[in-house]
Amino acid sequence: MFPFALTITLSAFLLFQVQPLIGKYILPWFGGGPAVWTTCLLFFQVVLLAGYTWSHLVTGRFSARAQAWLQVGLLLGAACFLPIGPSPETWKPAAFDAPAGRILLLLLATVGLPAFALSTTAPLIQRWFTRAFQGRSPYRLYALSNAGSLLALLSYPVIVEPLLPLERQTRIWSLLFVAFALATLWCALRARLGAAGPAAPQTGESPALSVREAIDALADADGGSNVPRRRAGVFTVTLWILLAAAGSAMLLATTNQLCQEVAAAPFLWILPLSIYLITFIICFDKERWFSRWWSAPLLLAAVPFVCAVFKQGVDVPLVEQIAAYSAVLFACCFNCHGELVRAKPHPRQLTLFYLCIAFGGALGGAFTAIAAPYFFVGFWEFHIALVACCLLTALCWLRDRPWERVLKGALGLGATFAIALALGAGITFLGGFLQTMAAETDENAIRRVRNFYGILKVTEKEDLVGLKRTLTNGQICHGFQYMDEDKRRWTTSYYGPQSGFGLAMTHHPRRGSPEPLPRDLRLGVVGLGTGSTAAYGREGDYIRFYDINADVKMLAENYFSYLLDCPAPVDVILGDARISLESELARGEAQEFDVLAIDAFTSDSIPIHLLTRECAEIYWRHLKPDGLLLLHISNRFLDLEPVALGLKESLGCQAVLVSSSDDDEFGIYSASWVILTNNDEFLAIPEVVDRISEWPEIRGKPCEPLQWTDSFASLWQVVDFGWKWPPSWLPDFLRGKESR
Repeated sequence: MFPFALTITLSAFLLFQVQPLIGKYILPWFGGGPAVWTTCLLFFQVVLLAGYTWSHLVTGRFSARAQAWLQVGLLLGAACFLPIGPSPETWKPAAFDAPAGRILLLLLATVGLPAFALSTTAPLIQRWFTRAFQGRSPYRLYALSNAGSLLALLSYPVIVEPLLPLERQTRIWSLLFVAFALATLWCALRARLGAAGPAAPQTGESPALSVREAIDALADADGGSNVPRRRAGVFTVTLWILLAAAGSAMLLATTNQLCQEVAAAPFLWILPLSIYLITFIICFDKERWFSRWWSAPLLLAAVPFVCAVFKQGVDVPLVEQIAAYSAVLFACCFNCHGELVRAKPHPRQLTLFYLCIAFGGALGGAFTAIAAPYFFVGFWEFHIALVACCLLTALCWLRDRPWERVLKGALGLGATFAIALALGAGITFLGGFLQTMAAETDENAIRRVRNFYGILKVTEKEDLVGLKRTLTNGQICHGFQYMDEDKRRWTTSYYGPQSGFGLAMTHHPRRGSPEPLPRDLRLGVVGLGTGSTAAYGREGDYIRFYDINADVKMLAENYFSYLLDCPAPVDVILGDARISLESELARGEAQEFDVLAIDAFTSDSIPIHLLTRECAEIYWRHLKPDGLLLLHISNRFLDLEPVALGLKESLGCQAVLVSSSDDDEFGIYSASWVILTNNDEFLAIPEVVDRISEWPEIRGKPCEPLQWTDSFASLWQVVDFGWKWPPSWLPDFLRGKESR
């Protein structure tokens, strides 16, 4: 059995190791947003579907000898794409009209065939195993395959990413692929030898794992473990697909929900995917691991937990959000995958079973990554996937009626109808609650748009100062403007006069220089938002914005007047800021900025590639010798001060922290800015000196520099999980007086 176990584990390891590897590789090329990862996930789900389809057709139509030769040809073809790694000259986009399509094409051309070869392995090797060991159940090999996948995912952020540069990762992966190809040939030979020898005794499926007698009784009462496997009908096949699709949609929706609030980073990609795989491992290892009598109550407990987090919104600490989303993802996937195992067929239909699972996974991925951004203007796919998981779980209960086995038929048809009515009422209530929550997010909205880069919303309402319009990205305000004529030019939100940005624009030495020296400034801003920073523009200045999202430009021009009212000429350059700035340098068009502000966020998620040493060097080359590089580091979940100090060391300049407070009378938010410069004259200005803040302690220790590079950048060192007890999502009457 060893060659089969080795091959299937190695194939799963490589298939799931290449996903974060290639995702991290191309992330900076497409804006660094969470949609890059969900598009990658969709690609690999489709490749898995193609691989399972291949295995199903090959094992059903060809002899063992022909299967082996076909697999050898496939592996030789895949080897032609080694070593993997896309070429920046070929694939780095110059425009961003259809990033999802370009990402899919890039992945197909670079890792498509190797990934396809790996994806054929699990069902094919299990079919060969049944040929070599007749009567032995192959389903535990599927659990072993998922264990290899989980090992790949967990090892990447802990071992591979921190220790190996990307180029070396691709070379090592390619060498392991060659080892996998040799192991596959070993299995092919072993399967033929097994088929030629005497048939193994018909022992049936392996005995189930023993656990406590009470749990055994409940597991048997589920009615799945000892039921003979029959040929699957249309209803059963449809159920396989829907269960797999619901779990897959829940996976991608949860990943989106987490990444949009922190950063598109491997550890936040890997956590949901690891939970997803763990449920596969548990359910497919032994059926007795899954019992409806505790899995369904787990789902009932997790759903209110995540609904409470929804209700609290942006005020929930990161650790509580991760716990809530992880718990409900585990409960949903565990129920869906457990019901899949309950409905699995005889091993003769094994490849069809896996084909349906792969098709459902791709269907759920396509719904979340492609259909939802096109049809929805909010992250409603999470709500839909959650309701679908609950609905399918209830459907499986009603189909098998496990309570009848526990109560020995004591309940009649009326009780079954009552249970069905209760389940329907509960799911209807959940759907209504989630719909209400979604409707609340649309309150006061006058425009909503959604595309590859996220969700933007313009709202209009009164506050203590007057009527204002606000641009929200995800759950975070990205600027607002008062509509009264005398307040339209106010510098609001994070850009007040006492903020780091305000100091740079009002106290730059050129502003106070005596005549006839020019007093105008060249300002560059990475991140447009509402265009609030243009309120500092004067006649003679020049302002150049960089933003990747064309919808941001459309909203800033049509719903806010900062750009229109600015007396200085304003240009908005669409595309990833780093790629745009690189291209300008390559053309010999250094912008010679006096001030360059980096303020690019998607909700609270940061594009890491805009804060690396290599990118900071690009910024520096666009500044005048006395220029000011500003970093906006206000964030709920990330302590970015160490990263700013790391850039200071890389650039060999000075760095000061400017923290400003709220001022409700003028619509100003608290903000933290870091100013990197060699301009001693600016740093000596009394108004600037008075506003410089002390560098804070990070988790009880002095703030130390942390250098991020394109190859090495980890969020683990800067994440502030904000854990506290009692949790903020608990109702007041449960949290006690002190908490209130």
